[in-house]
Amino acid sequence: MTSAKSWHRIGQLTEIPKLGARCVLTPFGRLAVFRTADDEVYAIEDRCPHKGGPLSQGIVHDTSVTCPLHNMVISLKSGKVLGPDEGAVRTFSVRIDPETSAIELSLTEASAEAPYPVAAE
Repeated sequence: MTSAKSWHRIGQLTEIPKLGARCVLTPFGRLAVFRTADDEVYAIEDRCPHKGGPLSQGIVHDTSVTCPLHNMVISLKSGKVLGPDEGAVRTFSVRIDPETSAIELSLTEASAEAPYPVAAE
């Protein structure tokens, strides 16, 4: 049995630059909310599993982020480390209201396999 998700408005899509991030403080700790070049939005822990680097300060490419400390690449979709190393960060579901472009975050841990792109105008 799955529980219903509770959604929390955290801002507007335009507040996050393309290929950028914004941090949100939650009971799970600091999360990084990323916006891709295609306006997909993902939320993951803002702590690299390798040395604890701030992923929100990393380089976003496609649906991945590269840690600014040691170049570890992490999937924004699954939270898994890509490449020769292992590890993962927690992912959280996000959605975008197609009418207002408001970003909402669920504080229920969940894979963000299906991003919620903003509706085309």
